[in-house]
Amino acid sequence: MSLISSAIRESAKGKECQVRLPGICNHDSSTVVLAHVGGGSGIAQKCDDIHSTYICSACHDVIDGRAGPVLLSEVTIRLYTLEAMIRTQRIFLKLGLIQVPDEQ
Repeated sequence: MSLISSAIRESAKGKECQVRLPGICNHDSSTVVLAHVGGGSGIAQKCDDIHSTYICSACHDVIDGRAGPVLLSEVTIRLYTLEAMIRTQRIFLKLGLIQVPDEQ
């Protein structure tokens, strides 16, 4: 079962970039979209919307390989992206887009 949510996707509009790659991020909230982090569950499949982050166009170009060479290692880019996913999930919780059930 895949978690796809138009509310989560639409929530990216006007948000701050959560990736914030140093020397790359344009800090322009008008370019922010929801980008999936990591691979999906199969060939040509994206992961669930919960495994995503708010990302500006400049950072998105880097993580998707559309930018030219950058001075950041793949490991550094991956770390920034995963930390951004955690920050984005906190925003999802705050906005009520995802919920964690109370312990029973």
